[in-house]
Amino acid sequence: MLFQDRHDAGQQLADALAPFRGQDCVVLALPRGGIPVAAEVATALDVPLDLMLVGTVAAPRQPELTIGAVVDGSPPTIVRDDEMISITGIREKQFKKLCADALSQLERRRQLYQARRQPERLAGKTVILVDDGVATGSTMRAALQAARQRRPGLLVMAVPVAPPGTMENFHGKADRIVCLQMPAPFRNVGSYYENFEHVSDAEVSSLLEACTPAPRHAMHLR
Repeated sequence: MLFQDRHDAGQQLADALAPFRGQDCVVLALPRGGIPVAAEVATALDVPLDLMLVGTVAAPRQPELTIGAVVDGSPPTIVRDDEMISITGIREKQFKKLCADALSQLERRRQLYQARRQPERLAGKTVILVDDGVATGSTMRAALQAARQRRPGLLVMAVPVAPPGTMENFHGKADRIVCLQMPAPFRNVGSYYENFEHVSDAEVSSLLEACTPAPRHAMHLR
């Protein structure tokens, strides 16, 4: 067992990301599992925390089979897994419908988490994209692609655990990659946590609120 829980993983990841402290950074979390990890990183680096809303597109009646991913935005970012689409026999019209359904779910989550928040500006900044782990990588690929479109100065991918083969596919997609552990053979992300409980919407909102920087006008001079 590598990590006690997501907070422990975040603290260990923050140690590995310590060289970025003092830079003009934004930490982006992939909800929901990535939020507790990213909150520890943002707190340790003393930088803002924001969300990268990504949803997986699963094969009908086979929710464990990911055939793509979508990212909220205008326009939205869609990443396809053409191999899995071919294996499952999903037709293009059906794939587009599944993507539309996934984007509708993202819109609900955006309203829930960010209705009263202005998104952080990423242009020219060091952007650290954090999740609680990577398995197939489709969700992270979509998130990196969407983040790149917002023109960061440096794009960093940071995760506690991932399979070695999957990580090889990310070279060139991020400017820097930080992964604490790459066990082989790889089972699933949850196998490397002692506590891998579901992260609730209430916990996501609470962690975002806790990591929201205080407005400048609220600061008092001594």
